[in-house]
Amino acid sequence: MNTLTNADLHCHSVISDGTLAPEVLAQRAKANGVELWALTDHDELGGQDRAIEAARQIGLPYLTGTEISVTFAGVTVHIVGLGMDHQNTALLDGLRATRGGREARAREMSDDLARVGIKGVYEGALKYVGNPELISRSHFARYLVEAGVCKDVSEVFRKYITEGKPGYVPHRWANLRDAVGWITGAGGVAVIAHPGRYKFTPSEEYALFSEFKAHGGQGVEVMTGAHGQADYAKYAGFCQEFGLAASRGSDFHSPEESHTDLGQLPDLPGSVTPVWTLLASRVL
Repeated sequence: MNTLTNADLHCHSVISDGTLAPEVLAQRAKANGVELWALTDHDELGGQDRAIEAARQIGLPYLTGTEISVTFAGVTVHIVGLGMDHQNTALLDGLRATRGGREARAREMSDDLARVGIKGVYEGALKYVGNPELISRSHFARYLVEAGVCKDVSEVFRKYITEGKPGYVPHRWANLRDAVGWITGAGGVAVIAHPGRYKFTPSEEYALFSEFKAHGGQGVEVMTGAHGQADYAKYAGFCQEFGLAASRGSDFHSPEESHTDLGQLPDLPGSVTPVWTLLASRVL
């Protein structure tokens, strides 16, 4: 594990928002020279058994993974979990609640619209979605047009369900403490994903790293598809400042959409501790 360099510990399949099946991703990773792979679908572990079996069949060392959506300082932050027991009940329940937050939000939106005299919107919107966990503002807009409240979807978004208008409720993801706790409670390592993407002030970013570390987080993505040279250096420095291990992952979603393919990132700098050194016993 100490001599391993080409780890790719962040990518997505059709189980969340990628376009390739877990089995195809495993083959692509192997063909690109990846030596340690993890599938990290958003708020979901449904592809893990397929990824484990696909990696086993081609002799590709594998770590279980997920990417949890968190709200921190009003910003959506992603926390990657690696090497967890993907059948852990608390982790599965937490991810289910995170996905299911859409339903609770939708009910709040409906209640807010009812306060301005537009009733029954949640029930009406359900006609446009099969799974309440996936209900969104678009479904609300379609119903408001059908009900004659607005003439088209554009008018809905001008008058309702946007910030400052009736029916707007921001999505509330998991909190940082819970997300890190679900991962570590399932025997895994929590990693801040692509920190260079977040639009934090320096003080907010420092607070994120400080709280993450205090809650038991152990890693940060240094090499990732969203980072450039300046980010590589900056977050390698954060590893040293906060005592965190460094991770490496392309955040690959699709051959057509992703800038960085599986296994195509630069090596981690020699000044950091690779996160996989913490996970040797969890490799499948």
